[in-house]
Amino acid sequence: MGIIVKPLVTEKMTAITDKLNRFGFIVRPDANKLEIKREIEAFYNVTVLSVNTANYLGKRKSRYTKAGIINGATKAYKKAIVVLKEGDTIDFYSNI
Repeated sequence: MGIIVKPLVTEKMTAITDKLNRFGFIVRPDANKLEIKREIEAFYNVTVLSVNTANYLGKRKSRYTKAGIINGATKAYKKAIVVLKEGDTIDFYSNI
């Protein structure tokens, strides 16, 4: 499991999953669509029809404290949205 960092379980992704059979994952920034497809098919035993990816840059953040202004940034990441074959599904909550 070198390419997939973690599944993306948010309110928006849950709504997409219920209707369109799509699942989201945070993946390594240097991974391409073919590598993502192979890894998900091998790990979850499903058939992947398509993979869409998006790179997100980290946002700059600053906050004011007694000691002055503290500057920082959120992490950058790559998101992959995977469309599965009709009838296939991934259960992220099965091992909890």
